[in-house]
Amino acid sequence: MIDTQTIELMHPELLGINQHQISTVLNLMDDGNTVPFIARYRKEMTGSLDEVQIQNIAEAFKRATTLQERKAAVIKSIGEQGKLSPQLEKQIQASTKLQDVEDIYLPYKQKRQTKAMVARSRGLEPFAQWLLSFPSGSITTAALRYVDPAKEVPDVQAVLDGAHEILAETFSEVAQIRSWVRSFTQRTGSIVVKVKAKGQELDEKGVYQQYYDFNETIAKMSATRTLAINRGEKEKILGVKVAVDTDAIMNYCHFKLVGKRPETEASAFIVDAYADAYKRFVGPAIERELRNQLTEVAAEQSIKVFGQNLYNLLMQAPIKGKVVLGFDPAYRTGCKLAVVDENGKFLAKAVIYPHKPAPEAKRQAAAGELIDLIEKYQVTMIAIGNGTASRESEQFVADTIKRIHRDVFYVIVNEAGASVYSASQEARDEFPDLHVEQRSAISIARRLQDPLAELVKINPESVGVGQYQHDLPAKDLAAEVDAVVERAVNQVGVNLNTASYQLLTRISGLSKTIALNIVAYRDENGRYDSRSQLKKVPRLGPKAYEQSVGFLRIIGGKQPLDNTDIHPESYAVAKQIMAAAGVTPKELGSKEASAKIAGVDVAAIVHAGVGSATVSDIVASLQQPGRDLRDKMAAPLLRKDVLTMADLTPGMKLQGTVRNVIDFGAFVDIGVKHDGLVHVSKMATHFVRDPKTVVSVGDIVDVWIESVDMQRERIQLTMVAPK
Repeated sequence: MIDTQTIELMHPELLGINQHQISTVLNLMDDGNTVPFIARYRKEMTGSLDEVQIQNIAEAFKRATTLQERKAAVIKSIGEQGKLSPQLEKQIQASTKLQDVEDIYLPYKQKRQTKAMVARSRGLEPFAQWLLSFPSGSITTAALRYVDPAKEVPDVQAVLDGAHEILAETFSEVAQIRSWVRSFTQRTGSIVVKVKAKGQELDEKGVYQQYYDFNETIAKMSATRTLAINRGEKEKILGVKVAVDTDAIMNYCHFKLVGKRPETEASAFIVDAYADAYKRFVGPAIERELRNQLTEVAAEQSIKVFGQNLYNLLMQAPIKGKVVLGFDPAYRTGCKLAVVDENGKFLAKAVIYPHKPAPEAKRQAAAGELIDLIEKYQVTMIAIGNGTASRESEQFVADTIKRIHRDVFYVIVNEAGASVYSASQEARDEFPDLHVEQRSAISIARRLQDPLAELVKINPESVGVGQYQHDLPAKDLAAEVDAVVERAVNQVGVNLNTASYQLLTRISGLSKTIALNIVAYRDENGRYDSRSQLKKVPRLGPKAYEQSVGFLRIIGGKQPLDNTDIHPESYAVAKQIMAAAGVTPKELGSKEASAKIAGVDVAAIVHAGVGSATVSDIVASLQQPGRDLRDKMAAPLLRKDVLTMADLTPGMKLQGTVRNVIDFGAFVDIGVKHDGLVHVSKMATHFVRDPKTVVSVGDIVDVWIESVDMQRERIQLTMVAPK
């Protein structure tokens, strides 16, 4: 069982989730259940929490556990020093933030030798404590008693300097002062950025020009600005500092440390000490903390943006039942073509040379070669990669398909990462006889047919749907990517008889080894006819079977229920519902069967002890066996002709595909060489704080041209119709 104190620490940050749900989820995970399995098949236990909520619980538990472990370590350390009082222990245990624990621990923390430590070793601690009593007499006279050349305190000034160091360090370690200064700086401070002396020379393209003279309150700093400034600082182009009202901070320190005591030599000495404490210790430390915090928050937000964009990219609607030609554009080396059938099976390859500097004869022959390939395999869709020579290739394809007397469409496909995958060992294993570029053309074609199945094969960080992802903590980004890919794959489910091992590895409960074993068993024994055959796969034990089987589909198998997301543990309930509807397994999927199932009174089944959420899911699955959540998503924009930037005029209305969503807007592919930007202020007639609430990657949107900058190759768009 998970201890209640940890759950209580988690609860405030998990809005809308009660402590019973938190405890249930943690215990289910402790028993080896995965996030997708819990979300789909344990709804009654969790109160129908979704994958994101369950993942949030797991992350909050990790943070709370870290806090608890740190509290225990701090209490143990102070106790071993013999300085732990009941009040101090209570204060540590009551802390709800890691930073508060560190502030309390600071005076007891083992550190390298400081000037204050040296002063204490020379016997100056009593003098410093005497000063804190605010004596009215001469501190110089009192200091004479501590002069001792044998202790390396040769004169009065050495005494005063030592006491100053002791008091400055003491004041810098007062938890209440550090906490107040941190809060005040966070609320009222600003990030001030200036270009460095030789910064403009280093910033040849003016990437950081908007930050050459920049000032923004800490509270209003966006993730994009924080990460951009950090990168500019790292590249030695920008200088960054935190500005705050130090007079207000000094007034607070005076109030806490001196108060209304009369001005004396001792009080003046203490004022100097706390001012120095802020200048040397507290101020720089708080600045580092707040900048680190800004970076952490920015990284966390950017990772979430990347995760949401990646999820939407993975969940793009597939183009089913179409023969697709993948077109990997290039100039000198020629365009690589690959044809795949309706199931993604490789059929044919070719190389054509439609662009300069290819000889005229090759350029003239290119169109005929493309048409021959299209006609031979009855291609209906062409997927063109959006890399080098993409727009020239688009123009070539658009002109060529006009010569074909049936509908052939093309789609510009984001090929980010395709070359990385094509050079991988997995791609070499699948197509050992093909060149890298030819494998890339196959990948581009398959991305159109089934984005999810193809994109899981590549490093998600290479797909270009984030902001500053290469500056983000690799471990945290990888964890988010894993969670997002796992969520998408399991929500969709996979065909057990066609899925690659890379896709199977993302299924709940399956490791890479088990996924490889599933494929090997399929290769050796032929297609799977039932889910129960999985029990014969080496290393796939009862727990892995339980966690994975509901997400694995068998089309045309012995048991029609195997082509649904109904878990075998609920087959008896499914059969009961079918019997009540008068529907046989073979009739599933027909309109008549769906209507009959919809009319079943399931109250009796629920009354018998089966959860209502589970029954509702079973009914929905029986009505739509083999359903694919992605079918509800917007289909890719099919094109037959091409635009250029020169064709664009302000006010022109176009349809485009959202390629990337960041915190200040979205980039939209409108069919020209460069994506256009819809700034967040141009997304709606009302105020929009977060672009993700309006658009998602893969959305098809109506946009209007606002401006076109041919020189800088920038297009400004709006989603608000001109009046």
